[in-house]
Amino acid sequence: MRQNNLITIEFRHVTFSRNHRPLVSNLNFSIHQGEALVLLGRSGSGKTTTMKLINRLLTPTQGEVLFNGIPTTQWDEIQLRRKIGYVIQETGLFPHFSVERNVGLVPALEGWQPKQIKARVYELLQLVGLDPQQFAGRYPHELSGGQKQRVGVARALAADPPVLLMDEPFGALDPITRLELQQEFQRLQQELGKTVVFVTHDIQEAFVLASRIGLMYDGELVVLGTKDEFKHAQHPESLAFLECLRSLENI
Repeated sequence: MRQNNLITIEFRHVTFSRNHRPLVSNLNFSIHQGEALVLLGRSGSGKTTTMKLINRLLTPTQGEVLFNGIPTTQWDEIQLRRKIGYVIQETGLFPHFSVERNVGLVPALEGWQPKQIKARVYELLQLVGLDPQQFAGRYPHELSGGQKQRVGVARALAADPPVLLMDEPFGALDPITRLELQQEFQRLQQELGKTVVFVTHDIQEAFVLASRIGLMYDGELVVLGTKDEFKHAQHPESLAFLECLRSLENI
């Protein structure tokens, strides 16, 4: 996975509270251009809250998040989100839109010409392993779970955003399809070199996909490092996840 030292996203002393209760506290870290940062943690640990602070679905209560060196609060929300692809577990596809129209939605909003949109849609469907001749005219209810997720990834990539946010995108899939899409994601990341933030509670998935792992625990980022660094971390939560990984590998 390609990575350089350019910082794309930076958290500076970020806290987000709801009803006076902090959901994440004093986050300080950077995400570099071209890396795949996996935010790992149990349910309720603050992973998705942290991700939503990047594309301004949430705004920090304290501190600031910077995107390309500019605080997210200074960005136009729509322009910011069009620079950041977003893939969620439920895919969020519009049920009354065809696959072609779902994938081409953001380019259409950006004012692309119809021929450009069609070419981009067909290119992306090929990229995610769906034959456009077969799938472009289908509707979401005609797709399997894995196919919907592939369309969701294609849609997130449609306007060629530099950053991709992925919130447990494979969590609802059967194990075989999940593995296939993890491998597909690895291929896409190597080919496209996007900056990716990937949320999961699955330690195996984190070790497959990450260039760095950030472990969330009780709203705090308690470990941040490469897979080798994670293996040597001594926080009780990282030790618990590693014990889980060893158990799975011994099955």
